Amino acid sequence: MSLIVCKFGGTSVASPERIQRVAKRLIARKQEGHQVVAVVSAMGKTTDELLGLASALNSNPPAREMDRLLSTGEQVSMTLLAMAIEARGYKAMSFTGRQAGIETDGTHAKAKIVKVHNERIMEALDAGIIPVVAGFQGINAEGDITTLGRGGSDTTAVAVAWGIGADVCEIYSDVDGVYSADPRVAPRARKLKEVSYDDMLELSGAGAGVLQMRAVEFARKWNVVIHSRSAFSDAEGTYIKEVAAMEEAVITGIAHDTSEVKVTIRGVPDTTGVAAKLFGSLAANMVNTDMIIQNISDAGITDISFTCPSSDLARARETVERVLPEINAREYVVDEDIAKVSLVGTGMKSSPGVAARAFEVLGENNINILAISTSPIRLSVVVDAAQAAEAVRCLHTAFGLDSDSVFKETQLSAEEIAAKMAKGR
Repeated sequence: MSLIVCKFGGTSVASPERIQRVAKRLIARKQEGHQVVAVVSAMGKTTDELLGLASALNSNPPAREMDRLLSTGEQVSMTLLAMAIEARGYKAMSFTGRQAGIETDGTHAKAKIVKVHNERIMEALDAGIIPVVAGFQGINAEGDITTLGRGGSDTTAVAVAWGIGADVCEIYSDVDGVYSADPRVAPRARKLKEVSYDDMLELSGAGAGVLQMRAVEFARKWNVVIHSRSAFSDAEGTYIKEVAAMEEAVITGIAHDTSEVKVTIRGVPDTTGVAAKLFGSLAANMVNTDMIIQNISDAGITDISFTCPSSDLARARETVERVLPEINAREYVVDEDIAKVSLVGTGMKSSPGVAARAFEVLGENNINILAISTSPIRLSVVVDAAQAAEAVRCLHTAFGLDSDSVFKETQLSAEEIAAKMAKGR
C-alpha cells in the first residue's frame, strides 16, 4: 500500500460532472489499496470572478480581505468533492488550509509555507477517510487566512505530501505530462518520462506552465517525487525527481514566455551606486526583475535594461518615473512585444558550444536577439514576440529534440472525457 497525494486543477473540478469524475478516480485509487489525499484548486474561473467582484467594489482592496475572499474558491471545491465521494459510499472529509495544518508567514497574496502540521490528515487516513484539502491557502501566526499566489495549489499538494510522508504527489491537469517544448508551438515536441528537479525548476521559471516553480522548488528541497499527469487519461505522465546523471541529453527542453516586458532606461550616468539605487527601489516596490543588461559606457553615459513580468509593469513604471530624476537619467521606454526563449538542460554544464549553436540557428532563421542571460543549465534569449514560436521550433529541431510523431491537440466532448475516465474502471 502506498500513500498518494492527488492534486486536481481548476479545469478538473470546473463542473459537477467533472467533480464526479474526480471522485471516481480517487475512489478507484483507494480500491487499488492506496491511501489517498486530494488537494483541489478553485472551480474553473472562480478566482477571476472573485477578483472581478472585488474590483467592482474597491480598486485597492485590503490584502487581508482579498485573501479571505479568494480562499473561498477552493473551499467550495473541497466540500463539493467530499460530498461527491460520500454519495458513492466512501468516507470523505474536507479541510481548509488551516484545518490541514498549513502554517505560513504573514505575507498576504504571496505567503510562504513555514510548517505543515499533519495530525488531522493522518487521523483521517487512519480512519479510512479520504481527506480533501483546499489548495492555495494557509494560516499565519495571527490566525489570518493567507494565500500562496497563483498556482499555489501545486505548492499545497507538495507540502502536504512532504508533511504526511507520501510516496508520490500526483498533479493532475489538462495536459498529460512535461514536454520538450509546448507541443502547441512545436508539434514535434515529445513527452518526457522523467525530468530532474533542477531542469524542471529552470523550465518552470522560464515559462513552462505545467508546474508552479515554487512547488518544484519545495519538492527539490524536501525530495518529494512529483508525477505530472492528465486528469482525463490513465496514461503515465512525467516524473520529477532526482535523476541519475549518466550521459544525459545536452538539452532537456525549451520553454518560452510571452508574459514579460522590457524596460530600458536611457542616458544613465555610469557612476557608483546608480544600479543599487534603481534595483533597490524596484525590489522595495515588489517588482521581480529577470534579465538585466547594461550597455558599454560612452562618455560616462550608459543604458540599463531589465525584463519583468507584465503583471509588475504598473509598479515598475511608477518606480522608474520616481527614480529617474534621482539618478539623473534621461528617459525610459517600455517594449511589451517581447518573448523569452530558454534552452534548459543539466548536460549543458559539460557541453561547450551550446550558446554558439543556438545563436547560429537563430541567425540563420533571421531571428534577432535583444538580450541574453545564462546559468550553468539554462540559456535564455529575448526576441520579438512575433518570432517566439519560430525560435522555439528551429532550436527544438537543431538540438535533436523532435519526435517522430506530430502532436495533435484534441478537443474532447464531455462524453469522450467520461469514457476515457471510466476506461478500465
